[in-house]
Amino acid sequence: MAKRLFDLVFSALALLVLAPLLLCVALWVTLDSPGGAFFRQTRVGRAGKPFRIYKFRTMCADAEASGPAITAQADARITRAGHWLRRTKLDELPQFLNVLIGDMSIVGPRPEVPQYVDLYPAAVRSIVLSVRPGITDAASIEFRNESHILGQSSDPERIYVEQILPIKLQHAVHYAGHHSLWGDLKIIARTVAALWHNSPQEGMAQKDGT
Repeated sequence: MAKRLFDLVFSALALLVLAPLLLCVALWVTLDSPGGAFFRQTRVGRAGKPFRIYKFRTMCADAEASGPAITAQADARITRAGHWLRRTKLDELPQFLNVLIGDMSIVGPRPEVPQYVDLYPAAVRSIVLSVRPGITDAASIEFRNESHILGQSSDPERIYVEQILPIKLQHAVHYAGHHSLWGDLKIIARTVAALWHNSPQEGMAQKDGT
């Protein structure tokens, strides 16, 4: 109950304070390339329930139909605005709407697309999906340079599935069994610190067009 109350207050205040920035980013995205300001995609939430995640669009409008689910750093589908938004993680800000709705939490395992959730071992799947997915978590901090790592591989999706996803699931299982409000606050602080020190070549890889 305390976690949900924290999520509601945090996300509502964030949307209120960041409203001018959100409007500016939305305008920039629409002027930078053809297409809408927002990207919506199906992700798997708590108890396996699918939901639509919101992000600012960082790729060309037809990106989902013209390339793989994993996008590495040098993906040609990424727009000029998209490169900067991904590096700064400002493309993730609309997810405060997902938190307000109740599909996500501020802190929790990052929600995956169905095709990757299908790869979860059965026992791990039930644990990871027992909590709401989040905007940030320990794995997001550890793999903040994920797109750079994947960009060095000739097969980014294989590297993601075989090397990165198992580590993310370890973090997710640990979070599901040990999360607390104090722990969430520490992850938020670590996330802010990581973003502050993030260099231009770093940034998490993102799924299917955003």
